[in-house]
Order: sequence, then C-alpha cells, then structure tokens
Amino acid sequence: MSARPRAARVQGTVRIVGAGLLGASIGHALTALGVDVALDDTSPAQLRLAVDYGAGRPAAADDDPTLIVVAVPPDVTADVIERELARFPRAVVTDVASVKLEPLRTLRARGVDLTHYIGSHPLAGRERGGAISARADIFIGRPWVVCRDGETTPGDLAVVEALALDLGAMPIEMAPEEHDAAVALVSHVPQLVASLLAGRFVDAPEGSLGLAGQGVRDTTRIAASAPELWVQILGANAAPVVDLLDALAADLSSVADALRSPDAPGARRAVADTIRRGNEGVERLPGKHGQNRRFEQVVVMVDDTAGQLGRLFGELGELDVNVEDLRLEHSPGAQFGLAEISVVPSAVRRAVEGLEARGWKIASTTND
Repeated sequence: MSARPRAARVQGTVRIVGAGLLGASIGHALTALGVDVALDDTSPAQLRLAVDYGAGRPAAADDDPTLIVVAVPPDVTADVIERELARFPRAVVTDVASVKLEPLRTLRARGVDLTHYIGSHPLAGRERGGAISARADIFIGRPWVVCRDGETTPGDLAVVEALALDLGAMPIEMAPEEHDAAVALVSHVPQLVASLLAGRFVDAPEGSLGLAGQGVRDTTRIAASAPELWVQILGANAAPVVDLLDALAADLSSVADALRSPDAPGARRAVADTIRRGNEGVERLPGKHGQNRRFEQVVVMVDDTAGQLGRLFGELGELDVNVEDLRLEHSPGAQFGLAEISVVPSAVRRAVEGLEARGWKIASTTND
C-alpha cells in the first residue's frame, strides 16, 4: 500500500502564474501534497507542457485562489503582481523573483495597494529552465527569503511561510535591500565570475580542456545558465553587483601585480594572503543542515562498473561512517572514477583503514 501524502499547510487553491522551472516545480510539490494548483502562462505551449508533466491544471475563469505565486521573468514581475492583486483582491500574492527591491519600488511608485503582497525568493534552481526541467524536490533544505513589511498581516505572512515549509524550504525573513545585497554576493557575482572564466575556454586548445578536472567543472557549472534571464536579473540588481565587481577587480589587479614580479619583496606574501583569505571565506560558508561544521575528505578510486558505488556506501555503513557529502570525478580515458567523500574528522582513520582492508584504493585524504 502506498503512503498517503502528508497534509499540506497551504489551504485552498494556489494559482501559479508562470509555468517555467520555478513555477512548475512549485506546482509539482504542491500537487503531490493534494493541493489544487491552477497554472497560468502567457505561452500556451509552456502551459500545456507543465500540465502534461503533472504540475497542476489549467487555470479557470471561476478560480478563487487563496494564494497566488508569480513566477515570471524579472522584467514583467511588477506588472503581473499588480494585475493579480487587482483581479484577486482577497488572495495573498507573492513572487519568486531573484531581485526584491526593484519590483517593490515600481509597485509603490504606481500607488498599488500592497496590503496582501509579500515578496519572497527561494534560493533554488537549475542551470536549465522551463517546465521540462521542473522538479518537486529542488526547494528541499534551501533558504526561502520572505520580505515582509509594515503592511504585512500575520495571517498573510503565515500563508507564504506555509508555502515554503510545504516545499521543504527554510523561511528566512529579510528586508528587500538586505536580500538584494546578499544575492549579489552569493549568486549574481558568482554567476558572472563563472561565465567569465568559462568564456576563456571558447578559444582554448583542445589539449588544455582535456586536462579539466572536477575543480574547474565545479567553478564553472553555473556558466550554463540562460543569458536572457541573467540580463534581466543583473540589470535589476546592478548597483550592489557593480560594487562587488569593482572590489573583485581591485583584488585581481593586486594579485596580477604580485605575479608580474613574483620575486619582488612582498609578492609571495600577497599571493599567500589571497589564498588564505579564500580559506577563511570558505570556512564561513554553512555546511550540511546549515551547520558551520567542517568535514574531511577521503578520495576513493571506484571502478566504472555497475554496483560499485552501492558497495562503497554499504561498506562505509558497515564501518559506521556517515557520508556527509559526495562528489564524483571521472578520470579521462580511464575505466575508473574518483569518489570524494566528506566525513567528520574523527571518522577519517576508520574509513581509510576499513576501506583499504576491504580492497579499496585510497587516492588521497584532506591531510595528505
């Protein structure tokens, strides 16, 4: 007998305007909880695709939603919010745009009654967009920023927070200005850095690219994002992004100056300080479950045959070693890969000795 879905916190019909990646993903998650999801999109093809994949049903003229989620491109977010507030004056309206201050300023300048509007932003997504890429689980464990203001009633706030919790996300309250500065640092500038670095690959020799390992793939993964969307996002959040880019450009210039004369007094220290400061920054990033807890890495050679990863995980379980994170890297031209396993420091020795006793080859550990 299949398990029944848990009861949803969100009640009534949820109207989702925009059936792309985020909108359809929200629809999938809510539909799985038994929520009535009404989808709307300016693209009939996108709407039909989202419905066919099970993200909800087409919106009907007599719908009376309790919650409306606006999931449209940034350049039309304010327009759609205004329209939805006017059409459904009793509903709570939120949006999931990645920039919060610009649409709010636009709506206020137009004199729109924002009593039932609450801006929000799930820090989740994928490099590829559209309903075909939507998944119900992309919000699980991810922050969901909620930007309340003085007009927000406790009841309306509870509706938006209930949405985040139903999707497995973690609601976090922030002011719009605070949110936009934060995403400039942890999302928008990293996107530009990844794109700029990956852009250097376009004219690179094939032999050079053949040496690419997991480090460069991790660094440039988000460079596969859609240019059309990012032009809008970066334009809407230009000021904090420019400040960070100017600071980053100054840092790059300092390192370049040091490396022009690596034997000059202070040059090596400048380079070392740059790497050290990066170490300190990484240390501040929250780890698993938001903890500031550091893990050690054990790199295991894994044959490229069926069942090897399952056997590795099974034997780690027998050794009472909990895998906190996993990263896989395939070795070019070889019939094996490298599994980088993150474990608590106290488990490193037990993992290494136990796996070696079972015939696994350890490529390295953090302490090597």
